[in-house]
Amino acid sequence: MKRNLFAVVVLAFFSLSAGAADSIPSTLEPTVIVSTEAEPMARGPFAPSWQSLEAYEVPEWFRDAKFGIWAHWGPQCEPERGDWYARHMYIPGHWQYDDHLRQYGHPSEHGFKDVIHAWQAERWDPSDLVRLYKRAGAEYFFAMANHHDNLDLWDSKHHEWNSVRVGPKKDLVGGWAEAARAEGLRFGVSVHAAHAWSWYEPAQGADREGDRAGVPYDGRLTKADGKGKWWEGLDPQLLYAQRHEPAKDFMNSGSIHARWNWSNGITPPDQAYCQAFYDRTIDLINQADPDLVYFDDTALPLWPVSDAGLKIAAHHYNRRATGDGAKTDAVLFGKILDAQQRRCMVWDIERGQSSRIEPEPWQTDTCIGGWHYDRGVYDRKGYKSAATVVRTLIDVVSKNGSLLLNVPVRGDGTIDERERAIVEEIAGWMATNREAIIATRPWKVCGEGPQLEDAPPLTAQGFNEGKGKPFTADDIRYTQRDGVVYAFVMARPEGRVTFQSLTKNAGHFEGEIAKVEQLGHGEVAWATTDSGVEITPAIAGLAADHPVVFRLTPME
Repeated sequence: MKRNLFAVVVLAFFSLSAGAADSIPSTLEPTVIVSTEAEPMARGPFAPSWQSLEAYEVPEWFRDAKFGIWAHWGPQCEPERGDWYARHMYIPGHWQYDDHLRQYGHPSEHGFKDVIHAWQAERWDPSDLVRLYKRAGAEYFFAMANHHDNLDLWDSKHHEWNSVRVGPKKDLVGGWAEAARAEGLRFGVSVHAAHAWSWYEPAQGADREGDRAGVPYDGRLTKADGKGKWWEGLDPQLLYAQRHEPAKDFMNSGSIHARWNWSNGITPPDQAYCQAFYDRTIDLINQADPDLVYFDDTALPLWPVSDAGLKIAAHHYNRRATGDGAKTDAVLFGKILDAQQRRCMVWDIERGQSSRIEPEPWQTDTCIGGWHYDRGVYDRKGYKSAATVVRTLIDVVSKNGSLLLNVPVRGDGTIDERERAIVEEIAGWMATNREAIIATRPWKVCGEGPQLEDAPPLTAQGFNEGKGKPFTADDIRYTQRDGVVYAFVMARPEGRVTFQSLTKNAGHFEGEIAKVEQLGHGEVAWATTDSGVEITPAIAGLAADHPVVFRLTPME
């Protein structure tokens, strides 16, 4: 009865709000309280409350890091048909459903559990990939620990559907962690499984027409149905999490977005589900010892249904407490945060950027293609260019942010040759210009130019990427370090360039400039005019589409 009352309160709140695009207030009271008996919380200065988490301070190492690379890799990469495959393969009319029929068969007989079984990751070499990413300038590396498909990618103590027991039969998180630390990179894990409860609901469905009409998909199977099958002894319900009444229009492919914040007709997750999520995630943190934890959730996972997310956050921070008051070496990310919540963790913007210098460090996460590997993106040559990635990195860093870039990994554990060429090109640019990115801080202004003047607004988790004006040589971004100002011309200049924000009248730059150098070239001609600092770049040999960086050193 108490949970039903909670559901009514939450539904009432969201009916008065804009829905999933809004933050979830910290003032709501969760009713599913998880136990810490099986997986105790680490002791330390942080308690599992929003008020306590407000004492969080972003560690200096993350303020310096600026660039991370992510392997958003799991069993949904095996079909090579893109993101959210494990949901859409159960929705007739969706192109991934049609592809599943052609590649595997009908989801009543060959469901996602069987895609997991087919996934072997036979060519995975984490050391090779992480070495490449370090050469590209990454200061931290992220491995996906589970997705909405609910398979744990480590030797999970609390979830039998894990990559050591099924599929590759390997501890993937452990392998990534070892490779990252061998290269001196900070290590992070991304956790997405809180949403399997509603995300997998189409697995309960059935075709409405045709010769399989009414035949249930495998999301309704139980442990008893596995006798004599490859999955004998495993309970499909622990994977699909479908022991509940689905939402009214659960076969609508887009319905999940309106219910992302546990509202609009969803059956609230129960005690067992929330408890399992807590136990699994604490076990992950204890085993992998990550520096960074990313949640694909508004605020924290399962908020406001449960206090599980608050307890996980406090545990993560306390495990890495420095002993200096409430300081910790740990980083944790959440999405669509209100003002209080942004003091509790790092704000993550998905596929988008802020339009200003943010007062606290933040992160954008994006991808050179789709989140899960998609052969169609490869075939149509649809990857982001290296120059596009570099411009995103510069823009984000100029605004006090960091970039987390996903390079999609194929089911076999490799990246394709076009992806590798893009990463190598990024590495070439960073070899010359790294000092203007890593360990810098925002300058007085983030930049100038037409792209900044007409920046598109954020939507929900972010999603303003690519919606603004394209960058040109008239667009400038700035960073600083130790008194030196770095000015980025966001596309290859064809003649003189003027940095207008450096005029005396602008009021941002004090003192006098001693010299101006173009990174990778050396000193260039420059002059101070009424319009700003005018420089004559060295154009010969510049890549046609890459930003160019200038170091402006002040007089002592």
